[in-house]
Amino acid sequence: MAEYMAECLLHPAHGYYTTQEPFGQQGDFITAPEISQMFGELAGLALAQCWLDQGAPSPFTLAELGPGRGTLMADILRATRAVPGFHEGLRLHLVEASPRLRAAQARALEAAAPPHQFPPQWLDRADSLPEAPLYLIANEFFDALPIRQFQRAGPAWRERLVGLAQKDAPGGLRFGLSDAVAPQALAHRLADTQEGDVVETCAAAAPVMQAIKARLTHHGGAALIIDYGGWRSLGDTLQALRARESDPPLAHPGEADLTAHVDFEALRRAAPGVMASGLTEQGAWLSRLGIGHRAEVLARRLSGSALLAHRAATQRLTAEQEMGRLFKVLGLAGPGQSLPPGLDPAAKTASPET
Repeated sequence: MAEYMAECLLHPAHGYYTTQEPFGQQGDFITAPEISQMFGELAGLALAQCWLDQGAPSPFTLAELGPGRGTLMADILRATRAVPGFHEGLRLHLVEASPRLRAAQARALEAAAPPHQFPPQWLDRADSLPEAPLYLIANEFFDALPIRQFQRAGPAWRERLVGLAQKDAPGGLRFGLSDAVAPQALAHRLADTQEGDVVETCAAAAPVMQAIKARLTHHGGAALIIDYGGWRSLGDTLQALRARESDPPLAHPGEADLTAHVDFEALRRAAPGVMASGLTEQGAWLSRLGIGHRAEVLARRLSGSALLAHRAATQRLTAEQEMGRLFKVLGLAGPGQSLPPGLDPAAKTASPET
């Protein structure tokens, strides 16, 4: 499954992120920053407040993983202009491998600020981030990393595979199962699963988390990870989106976006030793950061269809039946340091040892 996802999304000639426009009004999906400027404003101010609470280290790295079209970082920079010393101290780094998306990000950042003020540095990998205090945001980054799926088979597992179909099938492909295997990474899941249950793993996420952990541990800082998913993987969550409609995952390789729910417990396990918040619903987090007041302020300048769209965007970001409950936020900070505001406190069940 991981190899299939990687080819479909990242193939240099035929991959989805190479050939398609995934983001925005014309794309297959709209991320929170594209829905409303309020998301980036509040996230940026939360990071800036954490920076102040931690003693305003300078210089520091301001980083984003998978910046899309650059909308989120542009809003962060605009919202934090008035924070004393923040812009003077930041060194901007964007982790993005796609040349096409890098160009879009450069245009967005140039529109947000003079290009000489925040000359961004683009990196292919998170482990190339500078050795410095790190203030990082990752919004809908981990859900696109390739996953593997394992189905419980007695005391072992059978891996879900993608192969050629013998008869007509969508995309000429079909799912199958391997012989029984016993991955060490799933040894602890025998206690809470039963016959036929599916568990997903994401090997690509661990090195990213370890890179974040190393900088938080040695230099301090904080990270906000925002994505859809939950605590501890259970069930088949692989999904495809094409032309804004749900699509069978094997039907249109390279033409549909493939994602899976993020296992936040696995992310936390990959970064032991740093401070962590509890897993917080996006709606609650934004409400605590003041999205209600900010929405009222923006609404005063709007009328007619623009006002209706603004109210709908606020609802979409925060309502339980929309993004408010499905999307979660995990905050991290250096050992003994304060976490970004608005997050739930860590629960004992959320420790990396349990």
